[in-house]
Amino acid sequence: MALHRHFGTTLASAALILVMGASGTAQAQQSTNRVAAETDWSVFVEESPKECWAVSAPRETVNTRGGQPVQVRRGNILLFATYRAGGSAPEISFTGGYPFAGDSTVGLTIGTNEFQLFADGEWAWAASPEDDQRIFAAMRGGADAVLTARSSRGTATRDTFSLFGFSAASDEAGRQCAS
Repeated sequence: MALHRHFGTTLASAALILVMGASGTAQAQQSTNRVAAETDWSVFVEESPKECWAVSAPRETVNTRGGQPVQVRRGNILLFATYRAGGSAPEISFTGGYPFAGDSTVGLTIGTNEFQLFADGEWAWAASPEDDQRIFAAMRGGADAVLTARSSRGTATRDTFSLFGFSAASDEAGRQCAS
C-alpha cells in the first residue's frame, strides 16, 4: 500500500516548543508561527511552502515494558491535522517522540472507532486520504484520542490526547491554508 505522505523539514523542524509539566499536559506552547490556540489545540502556519496544522500534546502518557511502568526519554509527542495551500483535505499524523518498531503500526482509538496508522521512523499516518477522512470525522465527534505503539527498543506506549477544541482548531487551520 503506497503511503500518500511526505514530511519535509517544514513540519518536522517547526518551532514547536512544548513545556511539559509533571502531569504530562502541555503548560505552554511558543512559536513564531502560532496563529491561534483553541483549548488543548494550537494552530500553526508555515509560509514556504504553505502548510497549516492543528496540533496538540498528550494529556496523559504511559510507558511500559513487560507490563510494568517505566520511565523513558521521549522527544515531542504530538498529534496533527495538517492542511496544505489551496484548501486541501486534512492529513492526520502522529509523532511519538521515538523511533517506532520496524514494520509496526500505531493503534488509534477514538470512542468505539479503531484505526491503524502506518509507522516510519518517528512518524505515523493513515494509509489513504479516505482513512484520513474517517479519522478526522471521528476526531471531530470524539472526546479523546488514544494512540498505542511500540518503540524500536520494545517499550509499549499509550498516549491520550484530549479532543476538546479540535474542531475549532482544525477549522482555523483549514481557513488559514484555503487562501
